[in-house]
Amino acid sequence: MMRQIIEYALLFLVLVLLQVFLFSNLELSVYLNPLVYIAFIILLPIETAPIVVLGLGLLTGVVMDVAMGAAGLNTLATLPVAFLRGALLRLTCSKDSVVDGGVPSVYRLGVFGFVRYVVAAVVLHSLVYFTMESATFDYFHLT
Repeated sequence: MMRQIIEYALLFLVLVLLQVFLFSNLELSVYLNPLVYIAFIILLPIETAPIVVLGLGLLTGVVMDVAMGAAGLNTLATLPVAFLRGALLRLTCSKDSVVDGGVPSVYRLGVFGFVRYVVAAVVLHSLVYFTMESATFDYFHLT
């Protein structure tokens, strides 16, 4: 148990550092802004209690907001993913793979299940993030 906590703390640290120092400064295009820190919430063990996932989602969002000076934008985008994570897993993956627990992966969920789960979580996060970033629904079709 302690080993797993240390592994996830390191994953959190690595993703935050990558986001702040690499991906935030990477300009691929006006419409392409990689937000890799959401992988921390996506890759939490399936059996993690929903309140813990929400707490970690809040922590992730606040840390990213402080590091990037985003005034709540990352928190606002990360919390819906944390809140709906269980539903996303149930909707995109087979019941057996979700009940078995473990870390969401290609091995555990299958290629299509894992890809559907990751895409659904990233689309939800990006939809909230970029809609709130523009502070208008005028450009909704571009998100």
